[in-house]
This record gives sequence, structure tokens and C-alpha cells, in this order.
Amino acid sequence: MHEYTSTARVWGLSCPGFPEEVSRARRWTRDILRGSPLAEDAELIVSELSANAILHTASGLTSGSFHLALAVSPQVIALSVTDDGGTGTAPKAEHRDQEAEHGRGLGMVTAIAHRVVVHDSDAGHTVTAELYRDVRPGDRPC
Repeated sequence: MHEYTSTARVWGLSCPGFPEEVSRARRWTRDILRGSPLAEDAELIVSELSANAILHTASGLTSGSFHLALAVSPQVIALSVTDDGGTGTAPKAEHRDQEAEHGRGLGMVTAIAHRVVVHDSDAGHTVTAELYRDVRPGDRPC
């Protein structure tokens, strides 16, 4: 294989911060991962992270946006959502009771994904969830 060639493929999508764009992000993810056994988990993760960006950051304000990146390799699917920031704190999983209407999304993503990383910058937050192909949910790769 050539030194500049990789088996990983990367896609990107930028969306205006409108609630209806969450379904667009889901369809985009489903289309790229068609046939993958991890497609449904990835679709749910993208849905939760996109909705969080719109609801809890400047992405949901007038002229706000959020950005998705999807990287696929033989070993891992990595899904990243970057928001426009505007909050004092980075996203974090919170433990809420079952009656709570909000606040469980990132916790659900953490339960589904094998690894979740939050990057915070002045321009916004990026949440990346990784799904490993040969590891069952709940297991951790070696």
C-alpha cells in the first residue's frame, strides 16, 4: 500500500442549527453506514449529539450550525459532532432520574459507544464517539 493511502474513509457534513437538521444528520449517517451492523447505534449517537448541539449551545441560535465528521476504518467507526460553543462548560454525561425530560442524551451515548471523548475549545465543543467493530457493547477493547 502506498504510504499516503489509508483504508480509513472520512466524510463531513455541516448543518444549520435547525431541529429538522437532526433527521438529516441521521439519514446521512444511515446512508454512509448502510449494511454495517453498527449503523443503528451510530445513527442514534449522531441524533443525540446533534440534538444536544442545537439545544444546549450557540449552534441552535440564529445563524448557528453544527458539523459532523464520520470516519470509518476496518476497526472503528468514529462519529464527531462539533457545536458553536457559547456555553461556559463542556458537555458531560449526567446521571438523571428516569422522569427527567432532558440531560440523559450524553449518558446514553456513553453507554452505547465504546469510547467517548469531549474536546473543548474557544470555538466550540467536539464530542467524538467511537464504535469498535469486533467488540460487543459494554466491552472495552484491549
